Amino acid sequence: MLSFSRHLIGATFDCLLDNELPRHWIPQRFIEPLKLSEKKLVIFPINNNDDVEQAEGGTHWSLLAFEENANVFVHHDSCGGLNEAHARKLYKAVVGFMGNSNSSRAQYLECKDSPQQANCYDCGLYVAATAKAICCWYGSGQPGEGLWFSVVKEQVTSSVVADLRSEMLGLIRNLQ
Repeated sequence: MLSFSRHLIGATFDCLLDNELPRHWIPQRFIEPLKLSEKKLVIFPINNNDDVEQAEGGTHWSLLAFEENANVFVHHDSCGGLNEAHARKLYKAVVGFMGNSNSSRAQYLECKDSPQQANCYDCGLYVAATAKAICCWYGSGQPGEGLWFSVVKEQVTSSVVADLRSEMLGLIRNLQ
């Protein structure tokens, strides 16, 4: 069960911040109500859509995670860092709102060891599988050295992603 110390941010948040909205408007409307400074773990899906007018835009998804104890943002990209510029842009937009105000500014880390997709269409599933692995790591109460990296490497595989696709399709079919 997710507690209030963890927060999964919707993809719309990334899209809004990634576009040229007035910077003075963003904190009051989008960031401050989320109370991100109170969260221990925050997961942001990242999309490379540069046009908010195009709802189905973008070609790739990745994940940016913030962990308060380590005071770090980590970008996981299943396509060799394709979304790094988008992740860094979001990091710069939210870093001042994260973590303890008495601590130093959180660092950005590009995880070069993220599991990689073997095709051009599984990026969203890799984001979901990576988010699940990170939340399981956090929920285990045993965060260890290296943050969640070994857990992601063990739990996010092509077969796990294929099973996740089947599971999601089953959920969608049950909604009909």
